Amino acid sequence: MQHTGTTTLTTDRLMLRRYTVDDAEAVYTNWASDPEVIKYLTWPVHTDVDMTRSILKTWIGLYRNDNNYHWAIAFKDTPDDPIGDIAVVHLDEEISIAHIGYCLSRKWWHQGIMSESLKAVMDHLFDVVGVNRIEAKHDTRNENSGKVMRKCGMIHEGTLRSSGRDNMGICDEAYYAQLRDDR
Repeated sequence: MQHTGTTTLTTDRLMLRRYTVDDAEAVYTNWASDPEVIKYLTWPVHTDVDMTRSILKTWIGLYRNDNNYHWAIAFKDTPDDPIGDIAVVHLDEEISIAHIGYCLSRKWWHQGIMSESLKAVMDHLFDVVGVNRIEAKHDTRNENSGKVMRKCGMIHEGTLRSSGRDNMGICDEAYYAQLRDDR
């Protein structure tokens, strides 16, 4: 793989960029404090903006690693107001796999924003970084996440019963993937 680190990606509507500490208020307000957004995620709802700021500082520190891929999602015309998050949450260099995780402010659900973001990240990882397999999973009760994955060309590879835990408890997980050669 040819690691680039988190570089700015753009689509027709969006800019995917590195986080800054100045994003803390927007991240907290737009999704991190919303129990509905984090319902199917593994981290707790943020209780205050200081918690968000502390987490952002950790993420920002990881940008020094060229194999770190973590973007704030914003509209091009309001790049300083992130509305979501997308990241490689696990990278296996030996077999060239990137596992993606994402979330989006509830205000922007069902508008194609996450599909547009995931597609941009997948294209970058396949075409620039040289990843062979991109995968993601979701709690089966969160079918909208599966729709995002399918829209981006990922194939449902199976469902593992009682295989994960999120903020809803023990859950069945649906696994999706796309290989570079599937495109």
